[in-house]
Amino acid sequence: MITKQHNDTAQWAMELALKNGCQAARVSIITGNNNSFEYRNQQLDKLHQSAENKLYIELFTDGKYGTYSTNRIEREELEKFIKEGIISTRYLAPDTFRQLPAPARYYKGNGEDLDLYDKSFESIGTDDKLEIARNAIEEIYETDKRIVSVSSSYDDGVGAEYMIASNGFEAESIDSAFNLTVEVALKTDGDARAESYWFDSAIYWNDLKKSGIAKKALTRALQKIGQIKIKSGKYDMLLDNTTSSRLLSPMLSAMYGTALQQKNSFLLDKLGSQIASDELTITDTPHLKRSFGARWCDGEGVATKENVIIEKGILKSYFIDTYNSLKMNVSPTISSPSILQTNLGNKNFDDLLQSIHKGIWVTGFNGGNSNPTTGDFSFGVEGFLIENGVIKTPVSEMNITGNMLSLWANLIETGNDPRSSSPWRIPSLLFSEVNFSGL
Repeated sequence: MITKQHNDTAQWAMELALKNGCQAARVSIITGNNNSFEYRNQQLDKLHQSAENKLYIELFTDGKYGTYSTNRIEREELEKFIKEGIISTRYLAPDTFRQLPAPARYYKGNGEDLDLYDKSFESIGTDDKLEIARNAIEEIYETDKRIVSVSSSYDDGVGAEYMIASNGFEAESIDSAFNLTVEVALKTDGDARAESYWFDSAIYWNDLKKSGIAKKALTRALQKIGQIKIKSGKYDMLLDNTTSSRLLSPMLSAMYGTALQQKNSFLLDKLGSQIASDELTITDTPHLKRSFGARWCDGEGVATKENVIIEKGILKSYFIDTYNSLKMNVSPTISSPSILQTNLGNKNFDDLLQSIHKGIWVTGFNGGNSNPTTGDFSFGVEGFLIENGVIKTPVSEMNITGNMLSLWANLIETGNDPRSSSPWRIPSLLFSEVNFSGL
């Protein structure tokens, strides 16, 4: 938790920097508590508890910029630390584009509570947390002779931050998170094991699903038994809501100011252009209460707002922070997305699957890469062959290849089943004419 002492220390550190030659400064104090427990086959395998208490300071000195951090935040030690940081910064090369945001862009602190912190966090006992992880094992342990191992991991954390900048910004935030994951490995007739997992995450303890996770993981592992390669070709591709963000990630990365400024983006100069099927609309919705990713300001203190990123396939906005906006001489937007939501279709996952004549339901990715400059990609995938809306056989050791712009141009439908346990609320997605390499 952030205390008044933390606030006073951050303000004092900022004033010290300004008194010793800095023209501007930004200071953050971050605190946190984290717990994690892992069971493997009924035995407690790992237990980890940690506490964090750090100060970050950014120094803007004579056209030069330096950033420093320390977990020793007593004033006597901080004074020496900051003064040495100022000296070190003066040795750096000038970078006049390093500036604080314009004060008019700052969050002014008049937003409602986004309900991101479970006040019961400190009162939840270790025994209760261990019981959840242990019960997840017991849910399926020895229920099937093919089970080789079952592991469950529970972790939680609470983090708080106070940030202040010398040109008028000040804000404080706190959030909590609870997570439960189960992994299952099965013995098969071949050398390879069939493995899978399932998970749930929540901001509030009472919202976390504490049962059914292991059964879901086991079901997904059992479905993988008998995986084979199938003939190479072009297939429809169905991504379920646990994997759909994997192929959105290269698109989002290409929208960042750093990639654009370095001309390392296949979306360079694409603003206002069609970059995807008109089935795709993505909106950044940062103020959803009790939601992962919700926030009133970004890491620079700039106020967030709802913003359409892609509208019916047309790129409407980039993610450009202050630094890169100055380097490119363009208007800044926001440094990164908060909560991404797509337009939802009329079909759930089962409906989408049943609509496929011949395709592959991709349930996981196994390595691969995407070229950030060209958008060309190659990813290893596994999943299931679908024929006439029916699951036929599990497949693995296959690759999908192509170009991001061509792939997203072939988006046929979006589902209506996004998961709320992620800041990227991307539903199941159905693509046509995807190049699969197998036999």
